[in-house]
Amino acid sequence: MLKQRLQQKLQQKLSPLQIQTIKLLEVPVMQLEQRIKEELENNPVLEQVDSDEEESTTIEANFEEPANSDVSENDDEFSLEDYFDEDEYIPSYRLNAQNYSPDDKHPTIPLSSSMSFHEYLESQLGELSLDDRQLMIASFIIGNIDDDGYLRRNLDAIVDDLAFLQNINTDEKEVLQILRMIQEFDPPGVGARNLQECLLLQIEQKDLSNPTIQLAKKILSNCFEEFTKKHYEKIASRLNISQEDLKAALDEILRLNPKPGSAFASSASTASEQIIPDFILDYKDGEFILSLNSKNIPELRISRAYTEMIEDLASGKGDQKSKRELMTFVRQKIESARWFIEAIKQRQNTLLSTMQAILNYQAEYFKEGDEKKLKPMILKDIADITGYDVSTISRVANSKYIQTHFGIIPLKYLFSEPMQNESGAEVSTREIKKILEECVASEDKRNPLTDDELAEILKQKGYPIARRTVAKYREQLGIPVARLRKELS
Repeated sequence: MLKQRLQQKLQQKLSPLQIQTIKLLEVPVMQLEQRIKEELENNPVLEQVDSDEEESTTIEANFEEPANSDVSENDDEFSLEDYFDEDEYIPSYRLNAQNYSPDDKHPTIPLSSSMSFHEYLESQLGELSLDDRQLMIASFIIGNIDDDGYLRRNLDAIVDDLAFLQNINTDEKEVLQILRMIQEFDPPGVGARNLQECLLLQIEQKDLSNPTIQLAKKILSNCFEEFTKKHYEKIASRLNISQEDLKAALDEILRLNPKPGSAFASSASTASEQIIPDFILDYKDGEFILSLNSKNIPELRISRAYTEMIEDLASGKGDQKSKRELMTFVRQKIESARWFIEAIKQRQNTLLSTMQAILNYQAEYFKEGDEKKLKPMILKDIADITGYDVSTISRVANSKYIQTHFGIIPLKYLFSEPMQNESGAEVSTREIKKILEECVASEDKRNPLTDDELAEILKQKGYPIARRTVAKYREQLGIPVARLRKELS
């Protein structure tokens, strides 16, 4: 049996402005510029303020509607006066960074136009004496080389792909023959199928008449497993060589590049991918000067031409149904534009107040950049200070950077869990990691410190932490185990 009943329920929903603000809050300054461009393209009511326009420009709009028209039947619904507040016409959310010249009116973000790694390899194919069929095979092989410079696919799989995708019948012998030619390309070591082959390819391009180079090749060919595990005594015994000769050969090997393609790729990515700080922090005469980096963020306003068009529409005669539809459309676009402008204002205010709270909390660290002065700080600490929700602080900290007098650092770096030292005082895990790095940097490389020994040193310094915690911090710092840190004197 169907029953009908009335139920009252209280629900909390986010307003369009709140949703817009949340979305803008989590994007870094570089993506914000792109987001503004998209909004300018999608909303004709929104326009960018030219830098040479007078800031005093305002609009006086008179939205008188024709008498006895259908449009005037719902004045409240179609009144546009609320959407054109003169004070908000030219927003003041844009802040200038302290380290940029005011004469730089048209800043640009550098883009990379350099040749890619694979294009660079393709360009060297012209140096080979190959027919069209062989060139297609060579090009296919290059296409399977990864960004590190390795060919990680089996030759039989490449043979099958050439048959199915390129309609080229070949065999592993021919593919290997062409691969050997590619392995002579620059950078040295490219096209290798494993690390051992990569290093050998590079050694073979050196002066093999040199006894040290010969010994290095012998180590890579006959003692590669012992080399990777740093069992140097076994290598010296097996090859019957002195410690001096072994060290000289190892130095040659360690100069080789285990990822020959990475250097080329990193140079291209460095040109195209730059870290743009969201905040600029200056420290002058004992005082901090914090500002937002809004160098590439344009000022926005509601289009003057568009409002004048609406004025003419409201005062003219014509099809009232069409007027109603157009006024509804305009109302939606104006609301969207004002929400977007207000969301950017709130974003800037939230970013500044949150960063100011972090700055006050970590003032000692920002004076000198000494990691040992970083206080333990979690998201809730800043949330309690600012009054924002923890999720808001998380969005601010995510993918944001601050430029200081000692470098550009990610905001995430400033947050760390607290630990207690021997005296019971709370210290940051960053402080412990810094000391751990110093211990490893100053250790005897002939006999590196084990995790147990590092834990004992930290305990003596007043940081009683377990060996497994030391291992975790060491891995987070990218420090290998003691055996792999061993070096010959």
